[in-house]
Amino acid sequence: MIFTDTHTHLYSEEFAEDRTEMIERAINNGVKRFFIPAIDASYTQKMYDLEQQYPDNIFLMMGLHPCYVKENYEAELAHVETELAKRKFTAIGEIGIDLYWDKTTLEIQKIAFQKQIQWAKKYKLPINIHCREAFDEIFEVLELEKSDDLFGIFHCFSGTYEQALQAISYNMKLGIGGVVTFKNGKIDQFLRQIDLKHIVLETDSPYLAPVPYRGKRNESSYVTLVAEKLSEIYQLPVAEIARITTENSREIFGI
Repeated sequence: MIFTDTHTHLYSEEFAEDRTEMIERAINNGVKRFFIPAIDASYTQKMYDLEQQYPDNIFLMMGLHPCYVKENYEAELAHVETELAKRKFTAIGEIGIDLYWDKTTLEIQKIAFQKQIQWAKKYKLPINIHCREAFDEIFEVLELEKSDDLFGIFHCFSGTYEQALQAISYNMKLGIGGVVTFKNGKIDQFLRQIDLKHIVLETDSPYLAPVPYRGKRNESSYVTLVAEKLSEIYQLPVAEIARITTENSREIFGI
């Protein structure tokens, strides 16, 4: 039984004291595949070091996180473009729009998002979308870039049923993580209406730990708790959830 964590920040400072033990714990729990999103240039070398340490388990994305789209965003995007030209990545991400922390950067966030979608098409890569309080703005950009070669994952999906269908209409899988275990998470109320072929598992560790660890540091081994919740929602064995969601991740990432 192989679980895939399609979104985990293994390089995070939160893991500084026990990173190797945390990764080993996940691997021993059946989590054999870890997909790591980029944030900005300051994390690139840390990502490469992790990949070198676990070449069979860790797969990298490249991109500029919307919360890091600041005055220097053009230099950051130039870094992304340089890295994309140098080597292979599994996706461009995490990219998108975040209006929770800063609404003043909306216009440059849109520019960065669209530019990186265009690079994804150029390199025939999926995108990994970060969306916070910005569904309309995200969908506006996706509508502009809608095409057969636009595909990817809507990371940490926490929208409505209608928004889920809209995301799927743009060739996106829904990244389901700890939020599905929250009492006020709401997505558990309609998720069964969404075919499992559209779902991938993620943790977003060290953030958004599932129940019973809500509020504590998240880690990739907890992706099994997300699978258990989906098993309950879809009335399928955990092994089947693991199999289908891992297949879905292979379909997106090509590995």
